[in-house]
Amino acid sequence: MAPTSSIQFIDAALSCTTPFSLSYTDSEQKWLIRKHLISFLQDYPTFIPSNDSFTHNDGTTVNLLNATGYLHVSSSTPPIHLTIWVHESYPFIPPMVFISSNNANHHHHNHPFVDSCGGIASAYLQTWSYPGHNLSELVHNLVKIFSHDHPFANSSPGPTLSHPSFASKREALDRLSAMLHYDAAAVMSKTAEEIEELSILQVEMKKRAGVIENIVTELEMERKKLKERAMELGDKADVLRSWLAANDPKSFEVMNEIEDAFEAIGEGSKIVVEKLAADKAVEDVIYALDKALEEEVVSFEIYIRQIRMLAREQFFHRDFLVKLKGWDIRI
Repeated sequence: MAPTSSIQFIDAALSCTTPFSLSYTDSEQKWLIRKHLISFLQDYPTFIPSNDSFTHNDGTTVNLLNATGYLHVSSSTPPIHLTIWVHESYPFIPPMVFISSNNANHHHHNHPFVDSCGGIASAYLQTWSYPGHNLSELVHNLVKIFSHDHPFANSSPGPTLSHPSFASKREALDRLSAMLHYDAAAVMSKTAEEIEELSILQVEMKKRAGVIENIVTELEMERKKLKERAMELGDKADVLRSWLAANDPKSFEVMNEIEDAFEAIGEGSKIVVEKLAADKAVEDVIYALDKALEEEVVSFEIYIRQIRMLAREQFFHRDFLVKLKGWDIRI
């Protein structure tokens, strides 16, 4: 039986008509609240009834009954300090249940049924429906939940859960909710790690893109300078040609002969010159790739793949030259 003092307190609080009276207006509702509270206190006599103001999330303040006490789950785990507030629309709206932490015990923030503020959101509360639900069964359900996954233990549910074939529908629902919660938390944690890794990779790629852009800009400027220099040398060569033609025709003829000596004569010679030029171009590209690898502009995998392709191309060029001119050709 519930303590007499608790019953007297509940009766006095529900019958109070002062400005500090409770926010329960219907007489039948008050009778039902009294019945459920007394039944709950009979099952859990360590809880003490009280009344106080309660502020909802929307800022509304009401005067409500509550029951506070320690819930003993097992002898091997610390007791859980609970406060159960009876909603002003009870029993059609479920009560609000909170866990109070202390310096010795802090509830872990990844619990499937306890939020960061200590509020309990179990499947029993979320599926609350009168007359199938009441305070006593609520706390009995909390004992089962916390025996599998204690809020003061920093671990996920262990193998103490009942076998599915022996679990009730409600216990199976609680078990499924807990498993889904921890699975979702693991996926979110893994996703956060992957996002962090991709963010670091993105920063590195932007850095490399900047380096490549600078190299391309420098090469473009160098090409422009070389083009201007070539045009300048060409103009000077034209001036020299004109001067030699006007002042020393014999030297002009010798100069033309020297230029002709470096021109390829015949189709075979032209092919040799083209292959030699292609071979030297491959050498230049390999050198550029070596520098890019040293500056970490390209990855080692890309470097190896490009080197293999270039080496293959260079081999065919040199093989053609060897077949055409023999091993004594200078490459």
